[in-house]
Amino acid sequence: MTGGEQPALRVLHVTNMWPVEDSFRGIFVREQVDALRAAGVHVDVEVVAQARGRRDYLLAAPRIRRRVRDGRYDLVHVHHGMTALATRLVGPVPRILALYGHDINWHWQRWITRLGWGGVADKVYVSRRMAVAAGDPDGEVIPNGVDFGLFTPVDRDKARAGLGFAADEKVILFGGVPENWVKGHDVFTDVLGGLAARGIRARELVLAAPGQSRADVAPKFAAADLLLFTSRRGYEGSPTVVKEASVIGLPVVTTDVGDVAEVLAGVTPSAVVPWGATRAELVDALTARAVEVLADGRRSNGREVNARLDWAIVAHRVVAYYRRVLTSSR
Repeated sequence: MTGGEQPALRVLHVTNMWPVEDSFRGIFVREQVDALRAAGVHVDVEVVAQARGRRDYLLAAPRIRRRVRDGRYDLVHVHHGMTALATRLVGPVPRILALYGHDINWHWQRWITRLGWGGVADKVYVSRRMAVAAGDPDGEVIPNGVDFGLFTPVDRDKARAGLGFAADEKVILFGGVPENWVKGHDVFTDVLGGLAARGIRARELVLAAPGQSRADVAPKFAAADLLLFTSRRGYEGSPTVVKEASVIGLPVVTTDVGDVAEVLAGVTPSAVVPWGATRAELVDALTARAVEVLADGRRSNGREVNARLDWAIVAHRVVAYYRRVLTSSR
């Protein structure tokens, strides 16, 4: 270390979201950890609940306290409000709490989150909308990033051939698991019906599939003509799938959830559809915008507009934030 360099930070990440086997739940946490390590931060990870079950939210506190004591960490980075209670016994080491969506938007999780955030050095949100919902409109906002190396534009015809689609088919990507009610697959299906009524035959491509690897996901974005994101309001914080689509150049038509309006500001062709008074109005509006984007036919300029979302850039923002928190905690 030279005279002008600061010592490497030691940070313990505590999370209830961590990808295992064929699950991508919490992939953004792992990608953040990888990016921080690449930026020179020493990061260890403690996973709460998941395989241990929900009781671990109550039982994990002594385990985490021991780990913090033995690890000589500068900071504890807590992911999700449900995890915060388990970290309240860490002692004098500053905690920051990262909030994502359900922990603020769902009433019962919000209540638990508020119990857990007492004593934190600071809170960080993935969108300004979330900060406002938490009653902290001027709070720190750092969105999750995207792996620009993985999500890079590739030849669409080659991607389609690999997935069994013809070059001239209209392919619309569903960004989630159809069985997950929050993602609004019923609305997605109705929009496809609306497109068919207008003479546009489109095939559905589901992003999530059992057993697929992370590398299997990117070609689906490349093969599609459009990401139709129909998530219901009140559940999303900063939808990763919308950012990944944007960065790979896939046009997006989406309901107005989370921070999609910020992510897609200046991105063309793409559209954020406001909530209608009725479900039928929402379906009609989504259908109309999908027709427009499909007729345009171009890939989007999202990679250029959202260059700030490269994990390498986001990681340096997080490190700078860590140092500000540590300075203010002294």
